[in-house]
Amino acid sequence: MRGLTLAAVAVAGLAVVACDSAPRPPYTPGVCYAVTPAADGKGQAELSVVARDQPQIEFCAARLEEMRLRFLRMGGSRREITGAYQGQYIFIDRIGVSFSRTLDGNRFIALARTGDGRLAIPAAIQRQIDGTPIAVAAPPPAPAN
Repeated sequence: MRGLTLAAVAVAGLAVVACDSAPRPPYTPGVCYAVTPAADGKGQAELSVVARDQPQIEFCAARLEEMRLRFLRMGGSRREITGAYQGQYIFIDRIGVSFSRTLDGNRFIALARTGDGRLAIPAAIQRQIDGTPIAVAAPPPAPAN
């Protein structure tokens, strides 16, 4: 009976591993990649080195944004760029910059676009960094005599 239970657990574990066939981003320290999806949507994505010796993921996002803007200035039409840095995917689109561990998983917004198109830290993150209050209340009115 115990052998049957172990066999069932092993088969279930193999089934979970087999279902996890999503491409993993490379984990090369300090290397920033641009990810180009396969033309048919089913093949392996193509990785191109954009920059080396990048100390943080935000620097890689800046290099990808720089690449995106250069392509647009040369007449390109791609407004969304996907990149990879040390095991995480970077997505740059009209909303801003977001990170994810998978191509189709949940995304964490790291930088948001301002009204003029620049990238900035979202207000909620900035409040946590410098302690800026959400709203400042006006002083109470003077008591009536």
